[in-house]
Amino acid sequence: MLKSYVIRKGHFTNAQKKSYDTLYEKFVIPFLPEELDFSKIFGNTRGVTMEIGFGSGFATSEIAQANTEKNYLGIEVHRPGIGRLLWEIEKRSLENIRIIEHDAVEVAEKMIPARSLDAVHVFFPDPWHKKRHHKRRLIQSPFVLVLAECLKPGGYLYMVTDWEDYAVCALKALSGCASLKNAYEYFADAQGWRPKTKFEQKGLAKNHKIRELFFFRV
Repeated sequence: MLKSYVIRKGHFTNAQKKSYDTLYEKFVIPFLPEELDFSKIFGNTRGVTMEIGFGSGFATSEIAQANTEKNYLGIEVHRPGIGRLLWEIEKRSLENIRIIEHDAVEVAEKMIPARSLDAVHVFFPDPWHKKRHHKRRLIQSPFVLVLAECLKPGGYLYMVTDWEDYAVCALKALSGCASLKNAYEYFADAQGWRPKTKFEQKGLAKNHKIRELFFFRV
């Protein structure tokens, strides 16, 4: 199976490793090819937002802390980032985040029930900027169709990238999905409630323009 990610080496700090080792069992859900029961996972029936590739988890924890009436499911494959988010969860005393350490494509296809998510967040996914690697990009067909099927009617998919050509290709893929409707005429306005990420700061330092896409499930 073609992967949209590679496991990159990253420094696993002592704090991240400690959080990973001590909090993993409580907050990380094992990958199993069977549909999740969100009410059992979170202990309530509140709406669920899935974030794909949360990186260091800073934005995830900020959003979750600002919206304690909602649940958040983070998908990530890089252990230092998972350790960092677990550290944030403990520091902020958050109970509304769960994590799956696995490929997002398989999670969406095999674990997320149809029409069960309030939202999908994809902030600064790997741009795979070399043309020969574009086939590895996450937000393109047929995965867009899978994500659309995971959303409740009225739920939204929100993507942000600092790579112009990726934004254009993603806009085309999302616009081509019959069950999704653009909330804007073209690219979306900046959403003020989204915290800036480390990848966003790096993009801005390179004078990259931030592009946002916001689509609703119809």
